[in-house]
Amino acid sequence: MARRWAKALVRKFEAMQDSRWLRPFARYIAHPSLWSLNRRSVALAVAAGMIGGLIPGPFQMLTAGLIAMVARCNFPIALVVTLYSNPLTIVPLYLVAYKLGRMVSPAHAAQTLVAPPNFDWLHLWDSTVALAHWAWNLGTPLFIGVPLLALILAVVGYAITRLGWSLHLRLEWRARKQARRQREAAQSGKRASD
Repeated sequence: MARRWAKALVRKFEAMQDSRWLRPFARYIAHPSLWSLNRRSVALAVAAGMIGGLIPGPFQMLTAGLIAMVARCNFPIALVVTLYSNPLTIVPLYLVAYKLGRMVSPAHAAQTLVAPPNFDWLHLWDSTVALAHWAWNLGTPLFIGVPLLALILAVVGYAITRLGWSLHLRLEWRARKQARRQREAAQSGKRASD
């Protein structure tokens, strides 16, 4: 199923290359390694998406896409993985980053944590600005903790993807081996009855 999805995505991208907006970037984005589905490419794409996901504002997918292009890993997966950080998860992620930053910078450990502002969906712009001011006032621990958390999430995402892919292959290989044994047993049972 994933391969069918990837092939359909590649066909869509090939059709989108005619767009005047993508034409200047087509030579970079059309590289085959950016669209391949293999263990290395997908694991690196997850890591790129994890790093890009903690970048504030609209630069998440741009950062993940640039990392994917430099690392030559799966471009669409890197973009999709950035969606783990969204308006519901960004505050808890930044709180974890803040606490991580306080742990590694003991000079700022005494700084008190102020509660984040309430997010009002009816006044999205004002709420986003208030959240940005709140994050800015957290200072050094946050600015140390965000890259550190991004690195930790990237390493964990890479490792889990590699391990999950290997486990999936082993289970699939075991199932094929068992199916082959059952076919051979059924065929030998037919021969014995003839």
